[in-house]
Amino acid sequence: MLLSQSGEGGSSGLARLSRGELREMALLYRQMAADLSVLRQDPTARAHAQHVNQLLARAHHIIYSGRKTSLLAFFRFLHEDYPAIFQRQLPYVLASLAVSVAWGVLGAVITNARPEFMRHFVGPQMIATMERHQMWTQSVISVAPLASSAIMTNNLAVSFVTFAGGIVFGLGTFFYLYMNGMMLGVIGAACHQFGMSLALWSFVAPHGSLELPSIIIAGGAGFRLGHAMLFPGELRWRESVARGGIEATQLVSGIIPLLIVAGCLEGFLSPSHVPVWFKFTTGGMLFLLLLVWLFRPTKVRPAQESSR
Repeated sequence: MLLSQSGEGGSSGLARLSRGELREMALLYRQMAADLSVLRQDPTARAHAQHVNQLLARAHHIIYSGRKTSLLAFFRFLHEDYPAIFQRQLPYVLASLAVSVAWGVLGAVITNARPEFMRHFVGPQMIATMERHQMWTQSVISVAPLASSAIMTNNLAVSFVTFAGGIVFGLGTFFYLYMNGMMLGVIGAACHQFGMSLALWSFVAPHGSLELPSIIIAGGAGFRLGHAMLFPGELRWRESVARGGIEATQLVSGIIPLLIVAGCLEGFLSPSHVPVWFKFTTGGMLFLLLLVWLFRPTKVRPAQESSR
């Protein structure tokens, strides 16, 4: 019955099935494959084996020909599924935020107490520009399109390396969050000492409103993976890692559009000479919209359903 329904129009028929029917179809598909394996071992059941093999091939075509991605499907995922995914993984995101803030505060405190500490994180060229009360980002304006592309690539790399660090039981994620938090704290304190706080934070505000939360979310995904490896609970270790990997990948996938927008802003708006109030307003509005999207009321479905 399910096969005949989904066969009407291929993937369009598959789209009409409910979640329960899709799960039942997947179960029947696996049972059919097992039955075919048994039938092939019986020489007297060749006709039945051929018939079951044809049904299995038809089901395989229907299921996998419908697995086509589209931009509309991705936007539907971001609108309908991602807020629920984020809210379900919120404890890991909060842990990532706590680690980043703790190291950022520590970096700022140490730099204020011992200014020479900044030299462990900030190169001599950057220190020289701060001594001249100049932002090291001014060179970005003249090559904005190229710089924007490089910034997007770098931000995506940093975020996904932070996420991938979870594969070593979360230690890699912790290290990259430490580096990002410490660097931000040290640079913030250094700019404050040179009287450049306004210049720094007006530069960070437009793109940082999306870039910094993206890194925090990537850290949360890494911690989710690390938790699955360290604490499988009642699941077998392999099953725990598989489930944690799926949920972590779903969580980190939502930051891709955020980092694309952040890269454009960092290449064009952040280093520009537009009024400071406009930069802070842009950053504040983007961050507010981000919170509205992530925390909008939604029915949090079980992980198995949202990963369909």
